[in-house]
Amino acid sequence: MDHIWSPWRYQYVTRAAPSGGCVFCDKAAAKDDAEALIVHRAKHNYIVLNLYPYTNGHVMVVPYQHVDSLTAADAETAAEMMDLARATESVLRQLYNPPGINIGMNLGDCAGAGVAGHIHLHLLPRWPGDANFMSVIAETRVHIEDLALTYARMREAFAA
Repeated sequence: MDHIWSPWRYQYVTRAAPSGGCVFCDKAAAKDDAEALIVHRAKHNYIVLNLYPYTNGHVMVVPYQHVDSLTAADAETAAEMMDLARATESVLRQLYNPPGINIGMNLGDCAGAGVAGHIHLHLLPRWPGDANFMSVIAETRVHIEDLALTYARMREAFAA
């Protein structure tokens, strides 16, 4: 049996929100979207860059409603989440031209949710060969773009 370790995730999943509460609720309440890495706000959800991205352009669609399952989200929130996922797919294709995109949600600790109490939908552009040995062997992720540049590009694309 093979084991794949991802020790860089420990810092993320054990880091408490500044208020001691929920990191996603704190981001939603932030006054400075750039500091919170929020690239777009809609009525029921917002889109935020992942602070510890797996690839350049790794974003999440997060509801303002603090719920731990998709079934607990109200219908408007869930519908808008999918609409924003579709818009984000277009933005990622426009900005990064990836041949693939992962879209997914981890519900609960045992499913791999870093923040299990507040649902969020991940979108990650993918390219052939981007899941290389660097992450496992060297505890390193290779990114070609600084997070601040990713934020500026995504923010501009959603504003258009």
